[in-house]
Amino acid sequence: MHDAIVIGAGPAGSSTAIALAQHGWSVAMVEKVVFPRRKVCGEFMSGTSLALLDRLGVGEIWRAEAGPEVRRVGFFSGDVSAQARMPIARTGLGRALGRDRLDYILLQAAERAGVEILQPCKAVAIHQRDDLQFVTVEAGQQQKVLSAPVIIAAHGSWEAGKLPSQLERTNRPSDLFGFKAHFTGAALPPDLMPLLVFPGGYGGMVTADRGRVSISCCIRRDVLSGLRERFGNIAAADALWRHVLASCQGVGTVLAGAELDGPWLAAGPIHPGIRAGYDQGIFRVGNIAGESHPVIAEGISMALQSGWLLARELIASGKGREGHDAAGRRYERAWRRQFSARLRAAALIARIALGPGGGAAMRVVINIFPAALTLGARLSGKTQRVPGF
Repeated sequence: MHDAIVIGAGPAGSSTAIALAQHGWSVAMVEKVVFPRRKVCGEFMSGTSLALLDRLGVGEIWRAEAGPEVRRVGFFSGDVSAQARMPIARTGLGRALGRDRLDYILLQAAERAGVEILQPCKAVAIHQRDDLQFVTVEAGQQQKVLSAPVIIAAHGSWEAGKLPSQLERTNRPSDLFGFKAHFTGAALPPDLMPLLVFPGGYGGMVTADRGRVSISCCIRRDVLSGLRERFGNIAAADALWRHVLASCQGVGTVLAGAELDGPWLAAGPIHPGIRAGYDQGIFRVGNIAGESHPVIAEGISMALQSGWLLARELIASGKGREGHDAAGRRYERAWRRQFSARLRAAALIARIALGPGGGAAMRVVINIFPAALTLGARLSGKTQRVPGF
């Protein structure tokens, strides 16, 4: 028996597991995929989480491996290329590190903290009896049951399955799908992170570790289907990339002569919005608790910080089952205080970018007033303090 079982070993799950283990909790963390692995993600982490990385024991290695500090936020759309100052958090400027490295570094820190790692291992069922929760996990053809008073879902919102914390699949024309790739040899200024806006979607670019430029994009399902038909039923990633290059002159300029480093990745649909942080006796962290439109590049910061917020409330309530409902309510309030403003800002920016004529309107505004980029970055939480730091 454990004090807590965490399902998912990404930034949200690992930060929760490490923080609990550092306070004497017996924690098991279940992860279905072997690390290191690539993942659809913009890979930028704002400076607001740097002190938290230190608390988790990975700040030094993150600083040694992450890409350059991002000092400017940019905008590529049509023939417009603009840039402005990135607002600076009290703890420093943000940088990018590939998820193939970040997640593995956090996993190693969890293991050092005493977390029991079950990997590759998949949680397939959860049920409750009296004051305990029971998680059935599967590794190959073998199954076993783990038990703990506390279950934490950190499996993300894209994970399909039958767990009570997982979301039902949707199939709507407006669904957004995410794509991601790395390029080497790009001419993107190393301190610049541009927002990309194109018909039916948006994206971003940033220089990550080892000089790789990380490109991530979201596009509507119906727009992507139309592009694939127009281009002769080619692969979805190829259709998206042709569309981006044709719609954002700045992207083609900085990638002239660059080479694709590994295949394109795809995932989705994305489910922006606030969900229950505590439901059916299960705590939720990361995207499954609430998801921002990726347009503001705050996903990793929100994942790490949500894990910290939950761990803080659980530690305060103690290891037993008593008090968990109150801890869940406190956690949900803390989550909303920390993230709801940036979710609203992201939803507004995404609505404009994805709407008819939205890209053209943004080009006019930013061409006249580039400082709007700085304002948008500030509204998206790039300088918001993390409680306790």
